[in-house]
Amino acid sequence: MTRIGLIGAGAIAGAYRQAIENAPGVELTAVVDVNPEAAKALAEDAAVFADHEAMARADACDAVVVSTPPVTHEAITLDLLHHGIPVLCEKPLAISSDAARRMARAAADTGVLLSMASKFRYVSDVIRARDLVLAGSIGEPRHLENCFTGIVDMRQRWNARPEVSGGGVLIDNGTHSVDIIRYMLGPIAAVSAVPGASFQGLDVEDHVTFFARTETGAQATVETSWSLHKDRTCFLGLYGTEGAIEVGWKGSRVKNVADGTWQTFGTGYDKVAAFKGQIVEFAKAVRGEPGALVSIEDALASVDAISAAYGSIADGGRWMTVASEVEPRRAAAAS
Repeated sequence: MTRIGLIGAGAIAGAYRQAIENAPGVELTAVVDVNPEAAKALAEDAAVFADHEAMARADACDAVVVSTPPVTHEAITLDLLHHGIPVLCEKPLAISSDAARRMARAAADTGVLLSMASKFRYVSDVIRARDLVLAGSIGEPRHLENCFTGIVDMRQRWNARPEVSGGGVLIDNGTHSVDIIRYMLGPIAAVSAVPGASFQGLDVEDHVTFFARTETGAQATVETSWSLHKDRTCFLGLYGTEGAIEVGWKGSRVKNVADGTWQTFGTGYDKVAAFKGQIVEFAKAVRGEPGALVSIEDALASVDAISAAYGSIADGGRWMTVASEVEPRRAAAAS
């Protein structure tokens, strides 16, 4: 049995709690939060701690999920890695490429597992869509469309405080988009991002249109917003030389040009099931078993792409090259 600790007892930790309860071979043994009432409410029978150092000294878990605000990810993760505790860190891994590389360097130097949470890789319909792409069901993939939009009042939430979150909807929802692009189409070579007019009067962007070009020449268009709702059944579209795939919230479908008809598959998006799959893969990796956990190289590439997109916004939407994807130890040596 792999003992899991949760660092942070906010809303997303509740989803992890449900996932752990339903996942085989894992149990929740510790919860850490600066708010003791929030920690106790989430913990039930698990031990409660006011800080992660106390949890580490108590040997209360075998591995942890860090689900605190992004600005805290680096310091907490570095501490835990040096205590020898494997970390699954919520996205974004860090609010800057430099911070992400320090985290990767620590993981490489200590030999302790570090991964970034990326729930859409564990959505069964997304996995099936990637299998179809790899099998050549739509020919050569040439374009990806992704839409994550909804109306959410962010005015009182830490996600809209740049000193805590590192940015707005781009780093929040857009981190998922970047990882989906890389998962489906491979490494991203360049990005361009343009924010929309502010709807909520925030200090960060609340609506962004994001473009990406992969190393193979495929293109992606992403729209992410806290202030617009597009009532679309499909959140992900993949278009190739011989067909198309659409992944939806309640089901998905694929069409090959030669056949000309849509074939349905899957059951759509299930958040708790995705978190469960992610926890299972994390626990397997902690035990030294092979699996499909997001690599640290994937995590670094995600942070680099988002950083480049913010550079694009600052430069009027100009296309920006994404930093080369390198192995963490080489990144450390070059720093």
